[in-house]
Amino acid sequence: MQVISKRKKHYPVNADLHSYLSQYGREIDLPILYSGLTSPYESFPLLDKDGEDTLWQTFIYEPTIFREINEALTRIYALLQIAGNESVEHLRVDRVDFCSFGNSQPFRIRIINQYNDNYDYFYVKKADASRIYGLELEEMLSPSSINYLVHQDTLIEEHIVGVPGDQFIREYMNRDSLNRVRVAKEFIKFNERCFARLLGDMRSYNYVVGITPDFDNEQYRVRPIDFDQQSYEGRHKIYLPQFFKDNLPVVQLCTGLLNYETIQQYQIEERALMARRANTIPYRLNNLRVVMGEDTISPHEKLEQLKRELSDYHHYKGFLDCSTMGDLVFRHIDYLLFEQDLG
Repeated sequence: MQVISKRKKHYPVNADLHSYLSQYGREIDLPILYSGLTSPYESFPLLDKDGEDTLWQTFIYEPTIFREINEALTRIYALLQIAGNESVEHLRVDRVDFCSFGNSQPFRIRIINQYNDNYDYFYVKKADASRIYGLELEEMLSPSSINYLVHQDTLIEEHIVGVPGDQFIREYMNRDSLNRVRVAKEFIKFNERCFARLLGDMRSYNYVVGITPDFDNEQYRVRPIDFDQQSYEGRHKIYLPQFFKDNLPVVQLCTGLLNYETIQQYQIEERALMARRANTIPYRLNNLRVVMGEDTISPHEKLEQLKRELSDYHHYKGFLDCSTMGDLVFRHIDYLLFEQDLG
């Protein structure tokens, strides 16, 4: 099993990254910051439908304070989802949950529509530079767009819909209706997307599986939901989901159904698709390259280790010249998407 740093170092958002975020509409004034949610009147454990502890705590606030929090959070939801439209009187905060497990120590906000009781979620987190770089790379290189906002030390993220990976492996893998070949194909592609942009720690609870009915079957899309380990660790296997123990059932599915040539075909397909996406946004991607390349988002010793390991893995010494983790990320993207022979 791969070893992950138990508590990743926090990297604040510097002025250049704030400027970049403002340029592309991610930086916006928020009516409440992360610190405004951290003082509840009381809290209690949130249990799942089977009575098991979810590791989340539901926060309860004084009524006068909660009125202000409710107004601020519904406005944030409007900024995130409906371009700031102020007609949100029918929305209210149904629950504020907090999780101390993980690096970002997130708040999960449940917003409910009082007309029909439909609900949605979003997250309030501590803004971390490496996490934001991960979100930007996800937006630009993956097949799925992602919605988030930043202000000062606060990050707002939309809820990504899907079946949690651990639940999918436990409850869906043996279903007769599951199209196993399509699942295997998508996991090969997901593995390739993570490795190309060096997104680490894709253990099964850090991604979700979206299931979409098609006219003759189902389609599947695997999406990361945790970007804490964007280009932080030194071991290259951290960036390959196939090497995590809890993904073993998926690895066995892939190797049992797909031969080497088919796996290679799907890898080449995904790199070609990422290259096509990158070519549609060259200026934005280059701006991110400059900002990320000048930032510090990983300890020096982890950078040196990853340079050596990637050089050995690809038999390519060009990685050894990189001076920052951001440089290494984009050197790896360039190598896999534009320089390596795609057949």
